[in-house]
Amino acid sequence: MQVTRRLFLTMVGALLYAVHAPAARPAGVLGTGMEGYAYPHPVHYLDLQMEGEPVRLAYMDVAPAQSANAPVALLLHGRNFFGAYWTDTIDALRNAGYRVIVPDQIGFGKSSKPDVPHSLHAHARNLRRLLETLEVKRADLIAHSLGGMMAMRFTLDHGELVRRLVLEAPIGLEDYRLAVPYATREELTREHLQTTQEGFDRLFHAFVARWEPRFQTYSDVQAGWLLGPEAYRIARTAAHTWTMAYEQPVLYELPHLDTPTLLIVGELDRAAIGRNRVSAEVRATMGLMPQLARRAAAALPDARLVLLQDVGHIPHLEATDRFHREVLDFLQ
Repeated sequence: MQVTRRLFLTMVGALLYAVHAPAARPAGVLGTGMEGYAYPHPVHYLDLQMEGEPVRLAYMDVAPAQSANAPVALLLHGRNFFGAYWTDTIDALRNAGYRVIVPDQIGFGKSSKPDVPHSLHAHARNLRRLLETLEVKRADLIAHSLGGMMAMRFTLDHGELVRRLVLEAPIGLEDYRLAVPYATREELTREHLQTTQEGFDRLFHAFVARWEPRFQTYSDVQAGWLLGPEAYRIARTAAHTWTMAYEQPVLYELPHLDTPTLLIVGELDRAAIGRNRVSAEVRATMGLMPQLARRAAAALPDARLVLLQDVGHIPHLEATDRFHREVLDFLQ
């Protein structure tokens, strides 16, 4: 019965994709595991299970430039990104003497994309397994966007493994359920399948204060995935991760997060889950990141807040040198 149901869903997905396939402008079809997309360092894989399905978690493990007994930095990407966008940050940290571990969370980048519900707790467990496998007893976490929600959950669940926490433009500092109407995974899957290259371009342009051609690759990856034969799986994964961020706020647990924390946020950042699903009036009240970050810093027991002028949602790409200075100063 389960096999029949999955076959039916696959056929429906293929039909939806045939009707709504986006225009083929990007670099080309992209495999589900980003086959052919080069990462800056060798990629390794850890076999896991998620909701009973076998999965592989991809990660980079980059040795420090000099030190043998190096501290460890664990970098967590955002929802619309993948580990390779940390390239410059990896270099800055390894040159400062850190061993740098960069996973693609399950459902992202080169990792498996199972059609199962996602949870922040499950991702936290996966990260713990990764650190145990690599024999890491403590790490500094640097996390962007949705990665910030994951890092907060990981720290709340496994605080003994975290020395310091850097939250870069974290989403989840507001409860999206209070403003955004509920959507089923089927609705979200259809919406994602209907997104064109131009739609992805608008999304990524909105993330930054000033667009640069080097940012285009992140939009092209999203569009390239929808040109492949497993577009439906990609869209289902996007629906699962959207629902996770929507349904599992960490906002109310901030007072319990007593790990020393750096909040680093762009003053022009307006990122929020579900902005496209609300009226313009409601949208204007969402994603006010400087205001949300000030509230979060006040709620956290041990927090430092840095606001970056003329920067949007991706400080480590938009204001790279300033971001690295703030992070290294905080960690060291």
